[in-house]
Amino acid sequence: MSIDQVKQSLQTLGNAIEQIAKTPAPSPEIADRSLSGNKINGGMITNFNSVGIRDSVHYPNEQVLVITDDKITVPAIKTGAIVGDTKVLGSLNVEGEITAQRLSVNEINADIRNERTSNLEFKGENGNAPFNKGLIWTGNGPTRQFTYQDGHLFSSESINVLRDKEYQINGSTVLTGNELGASVVKSNLRTVGTLQALKVSGDVSLGGFVFWDNESQRLGLGIENPNGALSIASIDHEFIVDYGDREFNVGTYTTSKLNLVTDNTPRITIGSEGNIVLHKKVSIKGSLGIGVTNFQEDVSITTAGPIRLQGKKQEVGDSLPTGGNYSKGDIIWNTNPIPTGYIGWVCIREGTPGEWKQFGLIAS
Repeated sequence: MSIDQVKQSLQTLGNAIEQIAKTPAPSPEIADRSLSGNKINGGMITNFNSVGIRDSVHYPNEQVLVITDDKITVPAIKTGAIVGDTKVLGSLNVEGEITAQRLSVNEINADIRNERTSNLEFKGENGNAPFNKGLIWTGNGPTRQFTYQDGHLFSSESINVLRDKEYQINGSTVLTGNELGASVVKSNLRTVGTLQALKVSGDVSLGGFVFWDNESQRLGLGIENPNGALSIASIDHEFIVDYGDREFNVGTYTTSKLNLVTDNTPRITIGSEGNIVLHKKVSIKGSLGIGVTNFQEDVSITTAGPIRLQGKKQEVGDSLPTGGNYSKGDIIWNTNPIPTGYIGWVCIREGTPGEWKQFGLIAS
């Protein structure tokens, strides 16, 4: 045998050994419907199909494990952990307790008591404030809500607190069941009940008719800017009560007459020019001075000028008048009477100054 034949024979033997190495060993024959764990050792089970595995002790009438192409069906699963993301397609009934690090749901429909150890938090979406989020109650009428809206809390219903509780702002009481807090200093109250006491330190306006000006310390009735400590005004006229350094003033501030009345009847009238009219009899308890500042009280009437008595003028002088209008019967009393002189002069014919004659001879 030549060298070439030996090489070819060795090559043929190598190819046969390689072919044998690549050929899988034949599987052991397994009897129909008979499977033992000793018969399976590694490898993949393919083309497997079963109508189920039956537990004749606990579930004698049904299969406890059914394997199909896309799922395994069992009546119950007991395991220590489910690893990886898990999706439940369908309803999930839990008769025990769920403990979760975080629970994210789209909707909760429950009738439960919620025991919490942390705050109930509402978050805004897409970086926005959590507006229109809060507590909402529905059913039997319009929706009731207690939500956060436009920077404040909104309640669609009345809020009722216990009788002994109160509303506070920054720790200070602002409202209780029967009083406002001491920190409430401003208000726009429009209607109040019966006030037992009222203390005002600023301006006051009552019904657009009574005005108190705190700066000037003046009270006006019908006038917003009174001209006296007390002013009563109509459209064109103003009556004042006022005071000065050592005096008090009572009367009209405008050019209108002043009446002092009783029984709704004027008794004394002071005209706008200062004229005084006494409408009834006048009784003066003491002396009367006219046109004088200081006078003696040994007479009832003291006058600084002439008087007219029942239409007749009487005055004093030391001689006959040289001017002025006089009527018949007017008298001038002599201020310098002397013996054999006369008491005075009497007008016997009216004129300017008229004709006069002496009367009342004084003895020597």
